[in-house]
Amino acid sequence: MKLDLLVFAAHPDDAELGCAGTIAGLTAMGKKVGIIDLTEGEMSTRGNVEVRRTEAAEAAKILGVTVRENLGLKDAFFKNDWLEQESVIRVIRRYRPERVIANAVSDRHPDHGRASRLVRQAVFMAGLKKIITIDGEEEQMPFRPMSTYHYIQNDYIEPDFIVDISDQWDKKIVAIRAFGSQFYDPDSKEPETFISKSDFLVFIEARARELGHRIGVDYAEGFTSDKKPGVKDLFDLI
Repeated sequence: MKLDLLVFAAHPDDAELGCAGTIAGLTAMGKKVGIIDLTEGEMSTRGNVEVRRTEAAEAAKILGVTVRENLGLKDAFFKNDWLEQESVIRVIRRYRPERVIANAVSDRHPDHGRASRLVRQAVFMAGLKKIITIDGEEEQMPFRPMSTYHYIQNDYIEPDFIVDISDQWDKKIVAIRAFGSQFYDPDSKEPETFISKSDFLVFIEARARELGHRIGVDYAEGFTSDKKPGVKDLFDLI
């Protein structure tokens, strides 16, 4: 199965927080999008693995993605070494996406920057024919996506480009709220965390409004790029 876009996330809900609006906009246009969660978020204070699996599946359904998989790397302890690189290379070669989006290049949570570096390296290595990977019983052909982008998470990073998600804002919020174990719930008896505070989703909206303001729209998501983005037509720019 060939995908147009493959989105990587260190934890279930990273993709929703970082780029759900962009994902929803692309699937609405008929693009095939996949999400690959590197870990099951098993170190999270709230919820558990089984709950997070159900939440991730519901969010994927809301966003209309073609496939969502979890690589089962060890939350908080995964490394950018061959074992993890091979797992990422294998899914890149399986789905052969034109473009990849990964975690922020650096962030408050150390897993985010580490995931970003892991995916960036695996994207390059996936194109090397002398790296052999097996999927099922078949040897995979080398493949390297055209571009790798990174969504912006908690820490503000100046974006290289900004995507208008005004028409998809409501769907983004619904997809985020699918992870009910992780965000504000006045009836929850679990410990409060950084993202479960009542003002966290207010911050997410404020960030989207601020980025939208910069390009003259209601809501937007920002991205950094491993190479300078370009357009064929000057009038493609907002």
